[in-house]
Amino acid sequence: MTITTTTHLNFRGDAREALAFYRSVFGGDLATVTYADAHAVTDPAEADQIMWGQVTSDAGFRVMAYDVPSHTRHEPGVLPVFVSVRGTDADELRGHWGRLAEGATVQVPLAEARWSPLYGMLTDRFGVTWVLDVEVAWNA
Repeated sequence: MTITTTTHLNFRGDAREALAFYRSVFGGDLATVTYADAHAVTDPAEADQIMWGQVTSDAGFRVMAYDVPSHTRHEPGVLPVFVSVRGTDADELRGHWGRLAEGATVQVPLAEARWSPLYGMLTDRFGVTWVLDVEVAWNA
């Protein structure tokens, strides 16, 4: 298995525009999944916002972004970035999770999600927020 780490940017309604901008700067492919696409709508006004988005280029540029839903606290600049660890081997990700979770605050327990066979979020003892998940191919 291989894993990648990717900067994961957090926005409030601007993720689509930001990802399009980063694509215009670095080139590459843009893929997005809305809350509606993932059947994860909590506020109908946010159904078309980005739950998961990514720009990747052949040159190696990769950035992810999402729109923080209104029911979740968001203070721009306070928690602007997650470290996203994506992989294909659930057991390996569970191992990484177990070590990262020592002294951490679990935000979302590592478990099956509607959009991934395994997903979890925690803030480690140093204050860094990590998202671990099994990568799933989404059609753009």
